[in-house]
Amino acid sequence: QVQLVESGGGLVQPGGSLRLSCAASDRIFAVNDMGWYRQAPGKQRELVAEITSGGTTNYADSVKGRFTISTNNAKDAVYLQMNNLKPEDTAVYYCNVNALFRPQGYWGQGTQVTVSS
Repeated sequence: QVQLVESGGGLVQPGGSLRLSCAASDRIFAVNDMGWYRQAPGKQRELVAEITSGGTTNYADSVKGRFTISTNNAKDAVYLQMNNLKPEDTAVYYCNVNALFRPQGYWGQGTQVTVSS
């Protein structure tokens, strides 16, 4: 029943910024971690960033220093601030939440990010 609803994707110019949001439609208990993945055409899905319930973050090398993952105070939403965007960041971005009682995780529907001039 719980769904992750994503928003914030769009078309931006190289060097621009974009903020992705992902909100749970209902309460998720015992969240272990939350993260963002992306998949570009012809490429495998890759982990972009993740944050644990304890606040530890992990980023793909390609986005370190440019992207920042965060959650809200209620821990029912996850965000991805993307700065200095590059064409190679173009992909469909998916949010993910792992929880104790849902080992397969919850996934957002995906939001398109296109970086082009």
